[in-house]
Amino acid sequence: MSKTVTTRYDVAEHLRTPEEMAAYFQACLEEADGDAAFIAKALGDIARARPLA
Repeated sequence: MSKTVTTRYDVAEHLRTPEEMAAYFQACLEEADGDAAFIAKALGDIARARPLA
């Protein structure tokens, strides 16, 4: 029997366009229900997704 290997999911790897980032942030705003830490995490995800110039 083989062992299942899992990897950590990072949403920043899947946010490729400004439109995807905006949609992700909008969804996070709707889900946050006023949770500032949740919003800060979403902004961090988007910042990590942006290419370095």
